Amino acid sequence: MAQYGFYFDSSRCTGCKTCEMACKDYKNLDSSIAFRKVYDYEGGSFTDTDGTLTHNVFSYHVSQACNHCDSPACLAVCPAGAVFKDDDSGLVYIDAKVCSGQKVCIDACPYGVPLYDSTVAKGVKCDGCRDRNAQGLKPICVDACPLRALDFGEIEELRSKYGDNASIAPLPDPSKTQPNLTVKMAAAAKPSEDTTGFIANPLEVS
Repeated sequence: MAQYGFYFDSSRCTGCKTCEMACKDYKNLDSSIAFRKVYDYEGGSFTDTDGTLTHNVFSYHVSQACNHCDSPACLAVCPAGAVFKDDDSGLVYIDAKVCSGQKVCIDACPYGVPLYDSTVAKGVKCDGCRDRNAQGLKPICVDACPLRALDFGEIEELRSKYGDNASIAPLPDPSKTQPNLTVKMAAAAKPSEDTTGFIANPLEVS
């Protein structure tokens, strides 16, 4: 089985959220649901020394969707057995016909990926655009990014091309679920579990 995943270049991302909007449009999602979210992570302070201001302020963006983990927490806890890893691509998806809407997957995922769609009383999430993948196409978020900050493909090829790093704040420690994600860090970027910054747009990503 091939295992597909995402690459994200935080040095290119401007936080424009085109990836998020393209996904919402393609998946026909309402205003309360976003499969891809863009975090604005900021921190630092100013120091006044004899009238001279110095600072260590930083700010950057992180675009994040499902990471189709090797050890997906959502799959492990689903009481209905509605979460699957695709046999051909390794993409993690929810079978709506099986889902019982108990929300257990939502609480389990450290990335906050599964969401509850109250209109159908089911759990929903990014499936890596399995339909497009089957046609040899990349997910709509990847093709939509105007700065080419996203890529998608077999994860080992992405890691060989871009490096192997999935640790970036505010995302959790990758050791928790072994995400199929690799990230290029912006100059200002901090590793996972950083406590010096904060999510500056909590209402957008909650």
